[in-house]
Amino acid sequence: MPRAIWSGSISFGLVNVPVKLVTATSPKDVRFHQLHSTDGGRINQKRVCSVDGEEVEFSEIVKGYEIHRGQYVIVDPEELEALSPESNRSIDIEEFVDLAAIDPLYFDHSYYLMPDGVAARPYALLVEAMAGTGKVGIGRFVLRTKQYLAALRPLDGALVLSTMLFADEVIGASELEIKTTADTKPSDRELKMARQLVDSLSAEWEPEKYKDDYREKVLELIEAKAEGNEIAIPEEAERPAPVVDLMAALEASLARAKEQGAAAEEAKGRGRKRASA
Repeated sequence: MPRAIWSGSISFGLVNVPVKLVTATSPKDVRFHQLHSTDGGRINQKRVCSVDGEEVEFSEIVKGYEIHRGQYVIVDPEELEALSPESNRSIDIEEFVDLAAIDPLYFDHSYYLMPDGVAARPYALLVEAMAGTGKVGIGRFVLRTKQYLAALRPLDGALVLSTMLFADEVIGASELEIKTTADTKPSDRELKMARQLVDSLSAEWEPEKYKDDYREKVLELIEAKAEGNEIAIPEEAERPAPVVDLMAALEASLARAKEQGAAAEEAKGRGRKRASA
């Protein structure tokens, strides 16, 4: 079980539920170290002053905020500490909103909230009450001196807390300046064909179907090299040509999707026959 990284309580109305916060994700990036190519030694990073070129001790480093290029305001740790949000060890739910009303763009990191101590019953009550409403609780809490906006929602009998971006941290699509002209507006026929393609590719969400192919190939490469095998670098695949005839591309895509769907159904049928035999 993951180790708790925070403990406190959920507060909504006069109800208080003690909880522990644990990580809900485990990223599996392949991480490399920097080595010296001639002798394989690890490369050490040094803190060097850009003015005199001398290495600087950690005790001599201060924090500065750049207000103009090359011009900084020095801020003392004590000054920052005086402004830190008060940590009252509470997730204060301010309101409940429809989950469908929140664009996924606002979600950041996810965690599980577990009942702490004798809080199993009020925890279960909160999970069940929220599960029947389709709503999520929105509140704020402090983790490691930083205040977060958070959304709480039920999932398989547990509570998930997702930290969220504040509104001024999200770039609106209106800022992208995507030009719309009469030439970019799709025809009714193109729109109908595109919707048929979406329908033909629609399926139930099964996250287990999707794997990080690149990470698996990198790990296979590392294992092969560790065993002393010679690695052949494949030729770079040709990039697909830009779409010139949109309707032709839609029709070809729809035909291929139908073929793939028929093949998948045939494979499922063979599997059911083998299972019943």
